[in-house]
Amino acid sequence: MIWFQVIVAITTVLVGVLWFRLHPLLVLLAAGLLVAVTTPTAGLEQFAVTEVEKGNWTEKTAERFVGSNPAARLASAFGTTAGDVGILIAMASIVGICLLESGAAKVIVDRILSLVGPRGAAEALMASSFVLGIPVYFDTVFYLMVPLARSLQRTLGRDYVLFIMAILAGGSLAHSLVPPTPGPLQVAATMQIDVATLMLTGLAVCACSSLLSMLAARVINRLVDVPLRPLTDFDNSSDDHAGAEVPAESLRLHQTGPPLLLSLLPIILPVVLIGLGTAYKMLDQRPEITLTDRGVALLTDKNVALGLAAVVALTLLRYGPASQAVDGQQARRGRVIQQALASGGTIILITAAGGAFGAMLRQAGIAAVISQLVTGTSSIMLLVVAFFVTAAIRTLQGSATVSMITSAALFQDIATGNELTFHPVYLALAVGAGSKPIAWMTDSGFWVMCKMSGMTEAEGLRTVSPMTTAMGFAALLVTVLGAVLFPMRG
Repeated sequence: MIWFQVIVAITTVLVGVLWFRLHPLLVLLAAGLLVAVTTPTAGLEQFAVTEVEKGNWTEKTAERFVGSNPAARLASAFGTTAGDVGILIAMASIVGICLLESGAAKVIVDRILSLVGPRGAAEALMASSFVLGIPVYFDTVFYLMVPLARSLQRTLGRDYVLFIMAILAGGSLAHSLVPPTPGPLQVAATMQIDVATLMLTGLAVCACSSLLSMLAARVINRLVDVPLRPLTDFDNSSDDHAGAEVPAESLRLHQTGPPLLLSLLPIILPVVLIGLGTAYKMLDQRPEITLTDRGVALLTDKNVALGLAAVVALTLLRYGPASQAVDGQQARRGRVIQQALASGGTIILITAAGGAFGAMLRQAGIAAVISQLVTGTSSIMLLVVAFFVTAAIRTLQGSATVSMITSAALFQDIATGNELTFHPVYLALAVGAGSKPIAWMTDSGFWVMCKMSGMTEAEGLRTVSPMTTAMGFAALLVTVLGAVLFPMRG
Protein backbone atom coordinates (compact mmCIF):
# COMPACT_ATOMS: atom_id res chain seq x y z
CA MET A 1 0.00 0.00 0.00
CA ILE A 2 2.67 2.48 1.00
CA TRP A 3 4.70 2.01 -2.18
CA PHE A 4 1.56 2.55 -4.24
CA GLN A 5 0.95 5.80 -2.34
CA VAL A 6 4.54 6.94 -2.91
CA ILE A 7 4.46 6.14 -6.63
CA VAL A 8 1.12 7.88 -7.13
CA ALA A 9 2.21 10.91 -5.09
CA ILE A 10 5.53 11.38 -6.89
CA THR A 11 3.79 10.83 -10.23
CA THR A 12 1.33 13.55 -9.26
CA VAL A 13 4.20 15.93 -8.57
CA LEU A 14 5.97 15.12 -11.84
CA VAL A 15 2.85 15.27 -14.02
CA GLY A 16 1.62 18.45 -12.36
CA VAL A 17 4.94 20.26 -12.76
CA LEU A 18 6.06 18.91 -16.14
CA TRP A 19 2.83 18.27 -18.01
CA PHE A 20 0.28 20.72 -16.66
CA ARG A 21 2.90 23.36 -15.71
CA LEU A 22 1.16 23.97 -12.39
CA HIS A 23 2.78 25.98 -9.61
CA PRO A 24 4.79 23.74 -7.23
CA LEU A 25 2.72 25.00 -4.27
CA LEU A 26 -0.49 23.57 -5.72
CA VAL A 27 1.14 20.34 -6.86
CA LEU A 28 2.82 19.60 -3.52
CA LEU A 29 -0.37 20.33 -1.57
CA ALA A 30 -2.38 18.11 -3.91
CA ALA A 31 0.13 15.27 -3.56
CA GLY A 32 0.18 15.68 0.22
CA LEU A 33 -3.62 15.61 0.45
CA LEU A 34 -3.73 12.55 -1.77
CA VAL A 35 -1.36 10.68 0.55
CA ALA A 36 -3.27 11.87 3.64
CA VAL A 37 -6.64 10.72 2.27
CA THR A 38 -5.36 7.29 1.26
CA THR A 39 -3.53 6.56 4.53
CA PRO A 40 -5.53 3.95 6.50
CA THR A 41 -6.34 4.39 10.18
CA ALA A 42 -4.01 1.52 11.06
CA GLY A 43 -1.12 3.43 9.54
CA LEU A 44 -1.96 6.55 11.53
CA GLU A 45 -2.21 4.50 14.72
CA GLN A 46 1.21 2.97 14.10
CA PHE A 47 2.72 6.42 13.52
CA ALA A 48 1.09 7.76 16.70
CA VAL A 49 2.39 4.83 18.76
CA THR A 50 5.91 5.50 17.48
CA GLU A 51 5.68 9.18 18.44
CA VAL A 52 4.44 8.29 21.94
CA GLU A 53 7.28 5.79 22.39
CA LYS A 54 9.79 8.47 21.38
CA GLY A 55 8.33 10.81 24.00
CA ASN A 56 7.24 13.38 21.40
CA TRP A 57 3.50 12.97 22.06
CA THR A 58 1.21 12.17 24.96
CA GLU A 59 -1.51 9.55 24.71
CA LYS A 60 -4.14 12.28 24.38
CA THR A 61 -2.22 13.98 21.54
CA ALA A 62 -1.93 10.65 19.73
CA GLU A 63 -5.65 10.01 20.12
CA ARG A 64 -6.54 13.44 18.70
CA PHE A 65 -4.15 12.86 15.79
CA VAL A 66 -5.71 9.53 14.79
CA GLY A 67 -9.18 11.07 14.90
CA SER A 68 -8.28 14.16 12.83
CA ASN A 69 -9.28 14.53 9.18
CA PRO A 70 -6.73 14.46 6.34
CA ALA A 71 -7.04 18.17 5.48
CA ALA A 72 -6.45 19.17 9.10
CA ARG A 73 -3.31 17.00 9.28
CA LEU A 74 -2.00 18.54 6.07
CA ALA A 75 -2.70 22.07 7.31
CA SER A 76 -1.03 21.36 10.65
CA ALA A 77 2.11 20.06 8.94
CA PHE A 78 2.09 23.06 6.60
CA GLY A 79 1.99 25.44 9.56
CA THR A 80 4.73 23.58 11.41
CA THR A 81 7.08 23.81 8.43
CA ALA A 82 6.30 27.48 7.86
CA GLY A 83 7.09 28.13 11.52
CA ASP A 84 10.42 26.34 11.21
CA VAL A 85 11.72 28.17 8.14
CA GLY A 86 9.44 31.15 7.43
CA ILE A 87 11.31 33.85 9.36
CA LEU A 88 14.68 32.59 8.16
CA ILE A 89 13.71 32.71 4.50
CA ALA A 90 12.09 36.13 4.85
CA MET A 91 15.16 37.62 6.54
CA ALA A 92 17.52 35.96 4.05
CA SER A 93 15.48 37.47 1.21
CA ILE A 94 15.91 40.95 2.70
CA VAL A 95 19.67 40.40 3.09
CA GLY A 96 20.02 39.25 -0.50
CA ILE A 97 18.04 42.12 -2.03
CA CYS A 98 19.92 44.70 0.06
CA LEU A 99 23.30 43.32 -1.01
CA LEU A 100 22.29 43.78 -4.63
CA GLU A 101 20.54 47.16 -4.30
CA SER A 102 23.30 48.81 -2.28
CA GLY A 103 26.12 47.65 -4.52
CA ALA A 104 27.59 45.58 -1.67
CA ALA A 105 27.48 42.40 -3.76
CA LYS A 106 29.44 44.09 -6.51
CA VAL A 107 31.96 45.42 -4.00
CA ILE A 108 32.63 41.86 -2.82
CA VAL A 109 33.01 40.56 -6.37
CA ASP A 110 35.20 43.43 -7.55
CA ARG A 111 37.51 43.20 -4.56
CA ILE A 112 38.07 39.47 -5.08
CA LEU A 113 38.73 40.03 -8.79
CA SER A 114 41.16 42.86 -8.06
CA LEU A 115 43.12 40.65 -5.66
CA VAL A 116 43.68 37.68 -7.98
CA GLY A 117 44.02 39.41 -11.35
CA PRO A 118 43.17 37.95 -14.79
CA ARG A 119 45.00 34.64 -14.24
CA GLY A 120 42.82 33.76 -11.28
CA ALA A 121 39.63 35.22 -12.75
CA ALA A 122 37.79 31.87 -12.88
CA GLU A 123 38.58 31.06 -9.26
CA ALA A 124 37.60 34.61 -8.30
CA LEU A 125 34.20 34.22 -9.97
CA MET A 126 33.75 30.88 -8.20
CA ALA A 127 34.67 32.35 -4.80
CA SER A 128 32.44 35.38 -5.33
CA SER A 129 29.48 33.22 -6.35
CA PHE A 130 30.12 30.97 -3.35
CA VAL A 131 30.00 33.92 -0.91
CA LEU A 132 26.95 35.49 -2.54
CA GLY A 133 25.18 32.12 -2.88
CA ILE A 134 24.81 31.81 0.90
CA PRO A 135 22.20 34.59 1.36
CA VAL A 136 21.18 35.14 -2.30
CA TYR A 137 19.23 32.68 -4.47
CA PHE A 138 21.28 31.19 -7.30
CA ASP A 139 19.27 32.68 -10.18
CA THR A 140 19.95 36.14 -8.74
CA VAL A 141 23.64 35.32 -8.22
CA PHE A 142 23.87 34.31 -11.86
CA TYR A 143 22.15 37.52 -12.99
CA LEU A 144 24.74 39.48 -11.05
CA MET A 145 27.81 37.52 -12.12
CA VAL A 146 27.25 36.78 -15.82
CA PRO A 147 27.96 40.36 -16.99
CA LEU A 148 31.36 40.10 -15.29
CA ALA A 149 32.03 36.81 -17.10
CA ARG A 150 31.15 38.47 -20.41
CA SER A 151 33.39 41.43 -19.64
CA LEU A 152 36.28 39.14 -18.73
CA GLN A 153 35.87 37.28 -22.01
CA ARG A 154 35.97 40.60 -23.90
CA THR A 155 39.09 41.61 -22.02
CA LEU A 156 40.97 38.29 -22.17
CA GLY A 157 39.47 36.90 -25.38
CA ARG A 158 39.12 33.34 -24.03
CA ASP A 159 37.68 30.95 -21.43
CA TYR A 160 34.06 32.14 -21.58
CA VAL A 161 32.73 28.64 -20.81
CA LEU A 162 35.16 28.36 -17.89
CA PHE A 163 33.87 31.62 -16.39
CA ILE A 164 30.23 30.50 -16.68
CA MET A 165 31.02 27.11 -15.15
CA ALA A 166 32.95 28.82 -12.31
CA ILE A 167 29.85 30.85 -11.39
CA LEU A 168 27.83 27.63 -11.39
CA ALA A 169 30.40 25.79 -9.25
CA GLY A 170 30.31 28.40 -6.50
CA GLY A 171 26.75 29.69 -6.35
CA SER A 172 24.78 26.55 -7.15
CA LEU A 173 26.54 24.34 -4.61
CA ALA A 174 26.05 26.92 -1.86
CA HIS A 175 22.37 27.01 -2.77
CA SER A 176 21.98 23.29 -1.98
CA LEU A 177 24.42 22.78 0.90
CA VAL A 178 24.45 25.90 3.07
CA PRO A 179 21.52 27.45 4.99
CA PRO A 180 19.71 29.86 4.98
CA THR A 181 18.63 28.93 1.45
CA PRO A 182 15.27 27.09 1.53
CA GLY A 183 16.39 23.58 0.56
CA PRO A 184 19.04 23.09 3.26
CA LEU A 185 16.80 24.80 5.83
CA GLN A 186 13.95 22.38 5.20
CA VAL A 187 16.28 19.38 5.17
CA ALA A 188 17.67 20.50 8.54
CA ALA A 189 14.15 20.88 9.95
CA THR A 190 12.97 17.52 8.60
CA MET A 191 16.03 15.58 9.77
CA GLN A 192 16.13 17.50 13.07
CA ILE A 193 19.67 18.75 12.49
CA ASP A 194 20.94 21.91 14.17
CA VAL A 195 21.08 24.72 11.59
CA ALA A 196 24.51 25.83 12.84
CA THR A 197 25.90 22.32 12.36
CA LEU A 198 24.58 22.12 8.81
CA MET A 199 25.74 25.66 8.07
CA LEU A 200 29.33 25.14 9.24
CA THR A 201 29.69 21.62 7.84
CA GLY A 202 28.01 22.67 4.62
CA LEU A 203 30.44 25.57 4.22
CA ALA A 204 33.41 23.19 4.52
CA VAL A 205 31.95 20.60 2.13
CA CYS A 206 30.83 23.27 -0.33
CA ALA A 207 34.25 24.95 -0.39
CA CYS A 208 36.05 21.66 -1.11
CA SER A 209 33.43 20.56 -3.66
CA SER A 210 33.61 23.87 -5.52
CA LEU A 211 37.37 23.56 -5.87
CA LEU A 212 37.03 19.98 -7.15
CA SER A 213 34.30 21.05 -9.56
CA MET A 214 36.67 23.58 -11.12
CA LEU A 215 38.62 20.63 -12.56
CA ALA A 216 35.51 19.58 -14.46
CA ALA A 217 34.93 23.20 -15.50
CA ARG A 218 38.39 23.36 -17.09
CA VAL A 219 37.83 20.08 -18.95
CA ILE A 220 34.46 21.27 -20.29
CA ASN A 221 36.05 24.59 -21.29
CA ARG A 222 38.60 22.69 -23.42
CA LEU A 223 35.96 20.52 -25.10
CA VAL A 224 33.23 23.08 -25.79
CA ASP A 225 33.60 26.55 -27.28
CA VAL A 226 30.76 29.03 -26.88
CA PRO A 227 31.08 32.38 -28.70
CA LEU A 228 30.12 35.63 -27.00
CA ARG A 229 26.78 36.30 -28.63
CA PRO A 230 24.70 39.49 -28.24
CA LEU A 231 21.88 39.06 -25.75
CA THR A 232 19.09 40.54 -27.83
CA ASP A 233 16.47 39.83 -25.17
CA PHE A 234 18.37 42.00 -22.70
CA ASP A 235 20.12 44.59 -24.83
CA ASN A 236 17.73 47.38 -23.85
CA SER A 237 18.21 46.82 -20.12
CA SER A 238 20.43 49.14 -18.11
CA ASP A 239 20.37 46.89 -15.03
CA ASP A 240 23.62 44.96 -14.57
CA HIS A 241 21.76 42.20 -12.76
CA ALA A 242 19.55 41.60 -15.76
CA GLY A 243 22.39 40.72 -18.08
CA ALA A 244 23.42 44.04 -19.65
CA GLU A 245 26.96 44.36 -20.89
CA VAL A 246 29.44 45.71 -18.34
CA PRO A 247 32.58 47.54 -19.55
CA ALA A 248 35.96 46.25 -18.46
CA GLU A 249 36.44 49.26 -16.19
CA SER A 250 33.58 48.00 -14.02
CA LEU A 251 35.80 45.15 -12.86
CA ARG A 252 37.53 47.69 -10.64
CA LEU A 253 36.19 48.45 -7.17
CA HIS A 254 32.66 49.89 -7.21
CA GLN A 255 33.18 53.41 -5.90
CA THR A 256 29.62 54.15 -4.77
CA GLY A 257 29.17 50.93 -2.81
CA PRO A 258 29.72 50.39 0.91
CA PRO A 259 33.14 49.46 2.36
CA LEU A 260 34.16 45.82 1.94
CA LEU A 261 33.88 44.83 5.63
CA LEU A 262 30.44 46.41 5.88
CA SER A 263 29.42 44.63 2.68
CA LEU A 264 30.46 41.28 4.14
CA LEU A 265 28.90 41.87 7.57
CA PRO A 266 25.33 40.69 6.73
CA ILE A 267 26.81 37.41 5.44
CA ILE A 268 29.32 36.85 8.23
CA LEU A 269 27.17 37.98 11.19
CA PRO A 270 24.59 35.13 11.22
CA VAL A 271 27.27 32.50 10.63
CA VAL A 272 29.31 33.80 13.58
CA LEU A 273 26.32 34.20 15.92
CA ILE A 274 24.83 30.78 15.21
CA GLY A 275 28.26 29.17 15.44
CA LEU A 276 28.94 30.86 18.79
CA GLY A 277 25.62 29.60 20.08
CA THR A 278 26.52 26.03 19.23
CA ALA A 279 29.98 26.38 20.78
CA TYR A 280 28.48 27.86 23.98
CA LYS A 281 26.10 24.91 24.33
CA MET A 282 28.97 22.47 23.95
CA LEU A 283 31.17 24.24 26.52
CA ASP A 284 28.47 25.04 29.08
CA GLN A 285 27.92 21.89 31.14
CA ARG A 286 26.03 23.50 34.05
CA PRO A 287 22.67 21.83 34.76
CA GLU A 288 20.94 25.05 35.82
CA ILE A 289 19.89 27.70 33.30
CA THR A 290 21.25 31.14 34.17
CA LEU A 291 20.33 34.60 32.92
CA THR A 292 23.48 34.55 30.79
CA ASP A 293 22.38 31.28 29.22
CA ARG A 294 19.05 32.81 28.29
CA GLY A 295 20.72 35.91 26.83
CA VAL A 296 23.15 33.90 24.73
CA ALA A 297 20.36 31.58 23.55
CA LEU A 298 18.29 34.58 22.43
CA LEU A 299 21.14 36.39 20.67
CA THR A 300 22.37 33.27 18.87
CA ASP A 301 18.93 31.96 17.92
CA LYS A 302 18.84 31.33 14.17
CA ASN A 303 15.84 33.63 13.63
CA VAL A 304 17.36 36.45 15.68
CA ALA A 305 20.74 36.05 13.96
CA LEU A 306 19.17 36.35 10.50
CA GLY A 307 17.00 39.22 11.74
CA LEU A 308 20.07 41.15 12.90
CA ALA A 309 21.73 40.44 9.55
CA ALA A 310 18.66 41.89 7.82
CA VAL A 311 18.85 45.05 9.97
CA VAL A 312 22.53 45.48 9.09
CA ALA A 313 21.74 44.86 5.42
CA LEU A 314 19.06 47.55 5.43
CA THR A 315 21.62 50.09 6.65
CA LEU A 316 23.60 49.43 3.46
CA LEU A 317 20.84 51.08 1.44
CA ARG A 318 22.24 54.51 2.27
CA TYR A 319 24.83 53.72 -0.40
CA GLY A 320 24.08 53.79 -4.10
CA PRO A 321 21.16 55.56 -5.84
CA ALA A 322 18.83 57.80 -3.82
CA SER A 323 21.29 57.76 -0.93
CA GLN A 324 21.28 61.50 -0.31
CA ALA A 325 17.61 62.33 0.17
CA VAL A 326 15.96 61.09 3.37
CA ASP A 327 12.61 60.61 1.64
CA GLY A 328 14.43 58.71 -1.09
CA GLN A 329 16.00 56.39 1.45
CA GLN A 330 12.71 55.69 3.17
CA ALA A 331 10.93 54.98 -0.10
CA ARG A 332 13.80 52.77 -1.20
CA ARG A 333 13.76 50.76 2.03
CA GLY A 334 10.03 50.23 1.70
CA ARG A 335 10.36 49.09 -1.90
CA VAL A 336 13.25 46.73 -1.10
CA ILE A 337 11.43 45.13 1.85
CA GLN A 338 8.26 44.71 -0.20
CA GLN A 339 10.22 43.14 -3.06
CA ALA A 340 12.11 40.82 -0.71
CA LEU A 341 8.99 39.65 1.12
CA ALA A 342 7.11 39.11 -2.14
CA SER A 343 9.80 36.78 -3.50
CA GLY A 344 10.54 35.22 -0.10
CA GLY A 345 6.85 34.65 0.57
CA THR A 346 6.54 32.47 -2.51
CA ILE A 347 9.53 30.40 -1.41
CA ILE A 348 8.10 30.05 2.10
CA LEU A 349 4.79 28.75 0.74
CA ILE A 350 6.47 26.23 -1.58
CA THR A 351 8.79 25.06 1.19
CA ALA A 352 5.90 24.71 3.66
CA ALA A 353 3.88 22.75 1.09
CA GLY A 354 6.85 20.47 0.51
CA GLY A 355 7.23 19.97 4.24
CA ALA A 356 3.55 19.10 4.55
CA PHE A 357 3.86 16.60 1.68
CA GLY A 358 6.83 14.99 3.41
CA ALA A 359 4.94 14.83 6.71
CA MET A 360 2.04 13.02 5.04
CA LEU A 361 4.49 10.45 3.63
CA ARG A 362 5.96 9.90 7.10
CA GLN A 363 2.52 9.50 8.65
CA ALA A 364 1.72 6.92 5.98
CA GLY A 365 4.73 4.88 7.12
CA ILE A 366 7.30 5.49 4.37
CA ALA A 367 10.16 5.76 6.87
CA ALA A 368 9.59 2.22 8.16
CA VAL A 369 9.52 0.85 4.62
CA ILE A 370 12.75 2.70 3.70
CA SER A 371 14.38 1.38 6.87
CA GLN A 372 13.43 -2.18 5.97
CA LEU A 373 14.66 -1.68 2.42
CA VAL A 374 18.12 -0.55 3.53
CA THR A 375 18.45 -3.03 6.41
CA GLY A 376 21.94 -4.48 6.32
CA THR A 377 23.22 -1.58 4.20
CA SER A 378 26.29 0.13 5.60
CA SER A 379 25.97 3.72 6.78
CA ILE A 380 28.27 4.91 4.01
CA MET A 381 26.14 3.20 1.38
CA LEU A 382 23.12 5.03 2.81
CA LEU A 383 24.78 8.26 1.73
CA VAL A 384 25.06 6.91 -1.80
CA VAL A 385 21.43 5.71 -1.78
CA ALA A 386 20.20 9.11 -0.55
CA PHE A 387 22.26 10.81 -3.25
CA PHE A 388 20.80 8.76 -6.11
CA VAL A 389 17.22 8.94 -4.82
CA THR A 390 17.47 12.74 -4.68
CA ALA A 391 19.22 12.91 -8.05
CA ALA A 392 16.47 10.85 -9.70
CA ILE A 393 13.73 13.13 -8.36
CA ARG A 394 15.73 16.24 -9.29
CA THR A 395 16.42 15.08 -12.85
CA LEU A 396 12.78 14.18 -13.48
CA GLN A 397 11.06 17.30 -12.14
CA GLY A 398 13.82 19.95 -12.26
CA SER A 399 13.65 21.67 -8.88
CA ALA A 400 16.59 21.15 -6.54
CA THR A 401 14.55 22.38 -3.56
CA VAL A 402 11.59 20.07 -4.23
CA SER A 403 13.92 17.08 -4.67
CA MET A 404 15.68 17.84 -1.37
CA ILE A 405 12.40 18.25 0.52
CA THR A 406 10.98 15.00 -0.88
CA SER A 407 14.13 12.97 -0.26
CA ALA A 408 14.63 14.34 3.26
CA ALA A 409 11.15 13.11 4.19
CA LEU A 410 12.02 9.62 2.96
CA PHE A 411 15.17 9.42 5.10
CA GLN A 412 13.98 11.32 8.18
CA ASP A 413 13.68 8.36 10.55
CA ILE A 414 17.12 7.10 9.55
CA ALA A 415 18.58 10.54 10.29
CA THR A 416 16.85 10.81 13.67
CA GLY A 417 17.63 7.23 14.72
CA ASN A 418 20.81 5.83 16.21
CA GLU A 419 21.82 3.46 13.42
CA LEU A 420 24.23 5.81 11.63
CA THR A 421 27.91 5.58 12.49
CA PHE A 422 28.37 9.29 11.76
CA HIS A 423 26.53 12.54 12.40
CA PRO A 424 23.24 12.77 10.44
CA VAL A 425 24.43 16.09 8.97
CA TYR A 426 26.31 13.99 6.40
CA LEU A 427 23.05 12.36 5.31
CA ALA A 428 21.60 15.86 4.85
CA LEU A 429 24.62 16.87 2.77
CA ALA A 430 24.29 13.73 0.63
CA VAL A 431 20.71 14.79 -0.11
CA GLY A 432 21.99 18.29 -1.00
CA ALA A 433 24.63 16.80 -3.28
CA GLY A 434 21.98 14.70 -5.00
CA SER A 435 19.98 17.81 -5.86
CA LYS A 436 22.63 18.89 -8.39
CA PRO A 437 22.46 16.19 -11.14
CA ILE A 438 21.15 16.68 -13.72
CA ALA A 439 20.21 20.21 -14.78
CA TRP A 440 18.50 20.05 -18.18
CA MET A 441 15.22 21.02 -19.88
CA THR A 442 13.06 20.52 -16.76
CA ASP A 443 15.13 22.96 -14.70
CA SER A 444 14.32 26.69 -14.81
CA GLY A 445 17.91 27.42 -13.79
CA PHE A 446 19.10 25.65 -16.95
CA TRP A 447 17.11 28.07 -19.08
CA VAL A 448 18.30 31.08 -17.07
CA MET A 449 21.95 30.09 -17.59
CA CYS A 450 21.45 29.41 -21.31
CA LYS A 451 19.58 32.63 -22.07
CA MET A 452 21.71 34.90 -19.88
CA SER A 453 25.00 33.53 -21.22
CA GLY A 454 23.92 33.34 -24.86
CA MET A 455 24.16 29.54 -25.08
CA THR A 456 21.94 27.45 -27.30
CA GLU A 457 20.04 24.55 -25.76
CA ALA A 458 22.52 22.08 -27.30
CA GLU A 459 25.46 24.00 -25.82
CA GLY A 460 23.74 24.04 -22.45
CA LEU A 461 23.33 20.25 -22.55
CA ARG A 462 27.04 19.93 -23.35
CA THR A 463 28.18 22.29 -20.60
CA VAL A 464 25.64 22.94 -17.82
CA SER A 465 24.33 19.35 -17.61
CA PRO A 466 27.72 17.61 -17.26
CA MET A 467 28.92 20.37 -14.92
CA THR A 468 26.03 19.93 -12.49
CA THR A 469 26.58 16.17 -12.59
CA ALA A 470 30.28 16.62 -11.78
CA MET A 471 29.37 19.04 -8.97
CA GLY A 472 26.99 16.52 -7.42
CA PHE A 473 29.52 13.70 -7.45
CA ALA A 474 32.25 16.01 -6.11
CA ALA A 475 29.99 17.00 -3.19
CA LEU A 476 29.13 13.33 -2.55
CA LEU A 477 32.82 12.41 -2.53
CA VAL A 478 33.68 15.13 -0.03
CA THR A 479 30.66 14.19 2.11
CA VAL A 480 31.65 10.51 2.22
CA LEU A 481 35.25 11.42 3.09
CA GLY A 482 33.99 13.70 5.85
CA ALA A 483 31.76 10.98 7.27
CA VAL A 484 34.69 8.53 7.33
CA LEU A 485 37.39 10.89 8.63
CA PHE A 486 35.32 13.16 10.89
CA PRO A 487 32.21 11.17 11.89
CA MET A 488 31.43 13.56 14.82
CA ARG A 489 29.71 10.72 16.67
CA GLY A 490 31.22 8.47 19.31
